[in-house]
Amino acid sequence: MHDIRTVTGPLDPAAVRGPALAHEHLALDLRRDADRAAVLDGRHADAVAGELAVLREEAGLSLVIELSCRGMGRDVTALARISKDSGVPVVAATGWYYEPFHPSEVGRAGVEELTDTLVREITEGIGPEGILPGVIGEVGSHGDRPSEPEVRALKAAARAAVATGLSVVTHAQLGRGGAAQLALLTAEGLPPHRICVGHQDLLDDPAVHRELAARGAYVAFDTVGKESYQSDTARLRLLLALVAAGHADRALLSCDISRHGYLRDEGGQGYGHLFRSFLPRLRAAGVDDDLIDLMTRRNPIRFLTGAHAEEAV
Repeated sequence: MHDIRTVTGPLDPAAVRGPALAHEHLALDLRRDADRAAVLDGRHADAVAGELAVLREEAGLSLVIELSCRGMGRDVTALARISKDSGVPVVAATGWYYEPFHPSEVGRAGVEELTDTLVREITEGIGPEGILPGVIGEVGSHGDRPSEPEVRALKAAARAAVATGLSVVTHAQLGRGGAAQLALLTAEGLPPHRICVGHQDLLDDPAVHRELAARGAYVAFDTVGKESYQSDTARLRLLLALVAAGHADRALLSCDISRHGYLRDEGGQGYGHLFRSFLPRLRAAGVDDDLIDLMTRRNPIRFLTGAHAEEAV
């Protein structure tokens, strides 16, 4: 099993002794005309690092997969500083979000050109520090089928993943289009176990979750606590259905903190909502500690490294 690439250097998977957050944002800027609050920048870095440090002590938080990619205000220098200040390893990402947030470089660039951009960043690093991304994502689409630019970005992500050995996380807007994303990515030669289909806890369709998991992909319940999109009661029901169907080995959990108003300092649920609220409810519903360790620690490690379920982590 190869090392996990973090913003502060390679990390032995065996060193990840506690849970991971599989889909978070620690530094991003998604501000648009109608929404000026979708930002986490230097003003918030101390609060972000503080939350992670507390979770390291309280919950054993051992890894954060940070999925701000190209065009999302990604700031790997800030990620490195937050990681060092909090003592929590952080994985950085590359790729392109969904079409409304595509930077001009996507434009009409062909799949080969886009693939080359990603492979270059994966092999040479991001920015002057040359920080290496450890995952491709969150590569997005919206609707039941990706738009033409989204198809190119997804194909490039798959080809770059095959070329470099990284895994791919998708953004399925409101949970829709996951099956189309999986079909497109696997058609480019990427194995399903290197794919995590995002935001499935926003889609109230257990049959879709079962199908994605049965095909070998990871299924992300990654907006835990975002009650304005979906109640945690619904998320709990959907996750329990996936577990009951025998697919706990394909679930990834996180909170997707994506605006400063979600921080605890500002009265939000914070990065710890998964540990403080949702996992206790999962335990109360009869899910044991081994399955929780599977979903919060072993699954993220296997996803990042490409390990198979039978490999010990």
